[in-house]
Amino acid sequence: MLASLQALMWGTVAGSALLLGSSAAWWLKIPKVWVSAIMAFGAGVLVSALSFELVLEAFETGGLVATVAGVLVGAALYFSANRLLDWRTKNRQKSTGNTGGGEGSGTALAVGALIDGIPESVALGLSVVTGASINPAMLIAIFISNVPEGLASTAQMKSAGRKGSSIALLWGSITVASGLAAFFGALVMASMPEEVLAFATAVAAGGILTMIADTMIPEAYAVEHDYTGLLVTGGFLSAFVLHVLGG
Repeated sequence: MLASLQALMWGTVAGSALLLGSSAAWWLKIPKVWVSAIMAFGAGVLVSALSFELVLEAFETGGLVATVAGVLVGAALYFSANRLLDWRTKNRQKSTGNTGGGEGSGTALAVGALIDGIPESVALGLSVVTGASINPAMLIAIFISNVPEGLASTAQMKSAGRKGSSIALLWGSITVASGLAAFFGALVMASMPEEVLAFATAVAAGGILTMIADTMIPEAYAVEHDYTGLLVTGGFLSAFVLHVLGG
């Protein structure tokens, strides 16, 4: 039970980075180019995290079939949720006459944060049980990648006129869900078959990768395309160094 409570704490800490990024976007006047730069860097961090902390971990835990199946399900889950959001946003824009896309793309990032955050937190909680302590590389990578997700999403929803209370409730709910998912991972998932653990971890990877390709990199490139590739590479290498140093 102590390990589960520890997992709850660390899962909430990792998820709180979403609130940190969201608060910065709401209260500070951050230039759009800086938001895009942070988002590009965060995309690189996420690519590294899903490669070394999620996909590779899933493969070593449960094998190729469970890993491939999880990635495909995660990608399909994010794709379907994003298409549904696009459809609802377009219908709302037609009815109101507002053609701005800020809220739609911002909400897409929030959906991605939820889809990848829950299985990520489960894996984080599981690492507390299997390793007797938190994996610092995974925790830092998740925290770093969550900041730009909350920042970019809130900046876009704010520009679209969404209320601050609604945005705070959204990210607060995802933060709480992340903590509970870590608790669940430590309490229940430790007794599950390895293939199930691998599948859950790979679902996170599939959702992350699809979100990066569909939302994060295109949004960043649209604003500061000259440096997007370098920033993504910098984020990737930073997370890779953390992975190596963390063992």
